[in-house]
Amino acid sequence: MGPLEHGDPERIGRYRLIGRLGAGGMGQVFFGRSSGGRAVAVKRIHPHLAADPSFRERFAREVTAARQVSGAFTAPVIDADPDGEVPWLVTSYVPSLPLDEGVQAHGPLPEASLRVLATGLAEALAEIHRVGLIHRDLKPGNVLLAEDGPRVIDFGIARATEGAAATQSIIGTPGFMSPEQVQGEHMTPASDLFAYGAVLVYAASGTGPFGEGAMPTMVMRIIQERPDIAAVPPSLQRVVAACLEKDPRNRPGT
Repeated sequence: MGPLEHGDPERIGRYRLIGRLGAGGMGQVFFGRSSGGRAVAVKRIHPHLAADPSFRERFAREVTAARQVSGAFTAPVIDADPDGEVPWLVTSYVPSLPLDEGVQAHGPLPEASLRVLATGLAEALAEIHRVGLIHRDLKPGNVLLAEDGPRVIDFGIARATEGAAATQSIIGTPGFMSPEQVQGEHMTPASDLFAYGAVLVYAASGTGPFGEGAMPTMVMRIIQERPDIAAVPPSLQRVVAACLEKDPRNRPGT
């Protein structure tokens, strides 16, 4: 956690801000406390985006999606104001380390830890899919390594699984998107399972199953090339390979 910077608010809603936890494309995440002292994470969209109706729509969608998911492996929503002058969202604070930062700092996970990650993420996705959502951006930065297991966060581009709403232009993270997602096709919960397999490869190796590169390069690899899962322990290679099948009909469920 870093200190508050010049220009950061001291309070958002009824929450006192103490420090910065991180930032993303939509906004800044702060560490704060409620009036009763409860530790929380406060996500506030960037002020310059607050006047953009499309960003407000995405933020409101994140609030709606996150409020529906309450499993043990997600961060529950406590409060939100999607209609405020600068919209914000508050979740329980989970003392943790993002998976990408953990792997970068300490190296790939050993097999025992990888199995804990695999089962915890499967539980989280099961809860997300149970309420009719597709996460659409499962990646190492959206997985928190907490003392009691992994947590899945950031439902900013989640979609309902029913109707045409599950199809839109490409939004996601290169290297962790399914073939149908990068091609702008209809998505199902199986798309999250592809990302799940890719996250496990990253956790086992420090890189995704299709390496790194610009969006066009990654799209071609995801569509045409076989994933590199050599670093995944043999006991998990079968399930990871199944999750990374190009055809979503051949992927397992949670």
